[in-house]
Amino acid sequence: MSSDSSQKSNTGIFLIATGKAFNGMLLLAGAFGALGLLHHDVQQQAEQWINYLRVDPDNKYVAALLGKLGLVNDGDLKTLGGLAAIYAVLFLVEGVGLFLRKRWAEYLTVIATASLIPLEVYEIIRKCNLPKVALLVINIVIFVYLVIRLKTERAAR
Repeated sequence: MSSDSSQKSNTGIFLIATGKAFNGMLLLAGAFGALGLLHHDVQQQAEQWINYLRVDPDNKYVAALLGKLGLVNDGDLKTLGGLAAIYAVLFLVEGVGLFLRKRWAEYLTVIATASLIPLEVYEIIRKCNLPKVALLVINIVIFVYLVIRLKTERAAR
C-alpha cells in the first residue's frame, strides 16, 4: 500500500474512532444524567433549567416538552440510563479499539453499525427528518468504508 493511500486510510479510521469515542462520552453523560434524575420531579428540574436559560416557558415546543417530561417516571429513567450506558460502552470500546488500530475493533464496528441500520431505516419510515437521514447516510458510509478496507487488507495478506 502506498504511503498516500495508507495516510488516507489512517485518516478515515481516526475520524470514525473520534466519532465513536465522542458519541460514547455523550451517551455516558446522558446515562449519568438520567440516573441522576432518579427520585426527582423531571418536569420541575426541566422548568428550573428553562428559567435559568431564560427560555420562554409559554413557547408551544417548550410547553409540549414539559408536558411529556411530566410523564417520565423512575422506571423510564432507569431504562433510559441503562440503555445509554450500554451503548456508551459499545461506542467507547469501538473508538478506543479503532484508535489502537485493532482489527477486532473494525469488525465490531462493522457489525454494530450494520445492526443499527435497519432501526434507522424504520425510524425514517416512521417520521422522516434531516438528522435521521444524515445519521443513516453516515452509518452506511462507515459500514461500506470498513468493509472495503477489511476486504482490501485481507486480499493484500
